[in-house]
Amino acid sequence: MAGRTKLSFHHRVMLVLLALCGLLVSAFLIFQYQREKTFRFELLNMELQMHNDRIIDGLSKGIQADSVIRQIDAPFSDLRITVIGKDGYVMYDNNDRTPFPTSNHNNRPEIIQARKNGVGYSVERKSVSDQADYFYSAKLSNDSIIVRSAAPYTHSLHDFLKADSTFIWIMLSFSFIVCLCGYFITRRISTSITRLNSFAEKAGNGERIYNDWAFPHDELGSIATNIVRLYAQRERVHQEAIRQERDKIRLKKQLTNNINHELKTPVASIQICADLLRDHPEIDEHRRVEFIERICDNVRRLTSMLQDVASITRMDDGAEVITKEPVDIKALVDDIVENARLRTDMAIITNIPYITINGNKSLLESLFRNLVDNAIAYSGGSEINISADCEGNFVFRDNGIGIPDEHLPHIFERFYRIDKGRSREKGGTGLGLAIVKNAIAIHGGNIHVTNDNGLRFDFRIS
Repeated sequence: MAGRTKLSFHHRVMLVLLALCGLLVSAFLIFQYQREKTFRFELLNMELQMHNDRIIDGLSKGIQADSVIRQIDAPFSDLRITVIGKDGYVMYDNNDRTPFPTSNHNNRPEIIQARKNGVGYSVERKSVSDQADYFYSAKLSNDSIIVRSAAPYTHSLHDFLKADSTFIWIMLSFSFIVCLCGYFITRRISTSITRLNSFAEKAGNGERIYNDWAFPHDELGSIATNIVRLYAQRERVHQEAIRQERDKIRLKKQLTNNINHELKTPVASIQICADLLRDHPEIDEHRRVEFIERICDNVRRLTSMLQDVASITRMDDGAEVITKEPVDIKALVDDIVENARLRTDMAIITNIPYITINGNKSLLESLFRNLVDNAIAYSGGSEINISADCEGNFVFRDNGIGIPDEHLPHIFERFYRIDKGRSREKGGTGLGLAIVKNAIAIHGGNIHVTNDNGLRFDFRIS
């Protein structure tokens, strides 16, 4: 129901604990009470049987029953003594306040037990003659006569038979201590569950979860702490994935904008040259060849840019969609260097051992080709040195003019140029070093650049 107050876990556990404790104590008290009551019954029966023995002994010696009874120091007042013959009828009864019993007593429980076992007793049975409650204790003599003692249920007998109240108070005190301990234990457990429930609500509502929730130092607290820690880690990974996805979208948008900007210059140059050739057919041959060469140069520049954009786009899609195969790095670099020597006077020295890398051959070619092309186009030096060790650690360096230190942190950014006019003049796209960095990252490595009497690139390919 909507208006019903829902008990907390702590209160529910405490109620269950109290109920179980009460049930256990009640069962134990009942058991102990019955056992003590039985013990007291047997103790009373034993004392009455002692009187029965004295009476049977006196009767066997020919002493009258009244004489024997007068000599007995009975523990209770109004102790009733009855002598019953073989036929079940009363031979003697010391109770003179009621008519002499004439009914057959062989059907009485204590008499049946005595004739079967020699002794017997009956607890709180009502007398037929005076309708009072008695405790009966009977014993069979050698001549089949039964002597029965009956103690009336007076206040003294009740005091004798009742259980010891000290034991009850001890059990109640023990129950209180158990419940008190249970309260603190369940409160400790409830603290973990309450905080874990609060954590679940915050997580369900998408609130920020920090890995600093305090839980008690026990098994449940440890489990709760681990759950919060794992969720916080998962949340950080999720947030990092979202950030990376946003960065990827931002980079793609930035790439698109930069491409549009970079395409304008070669397209405009091509457009101008084409319009001049179309509108002025009378132009002299020398100028015509010049315009055609300018168109071809810009077309090559556009082609190079489109190839670089394709490489960047492919790398942005992730390493998982790029196929890899064993690549002979020495053969790959030697082939790139051989082609580069045809278009430069710079000395290119290689010192690469025979190593095979599991990678993408196209990206590895782009990596080394861009480094070589950049050094040829912009270093202004006379020598390029490429070396590696068997662990996949590479050094690429030139002896050129280097780069001002303030530009070093940015040279791997897309379309970043130190001298924009000179870069365009050389036909650069501004994507070469970005391709280098991404290609190395896809192959599980990293790259660093320093000025060292020229420009030095240290990188690793796993």
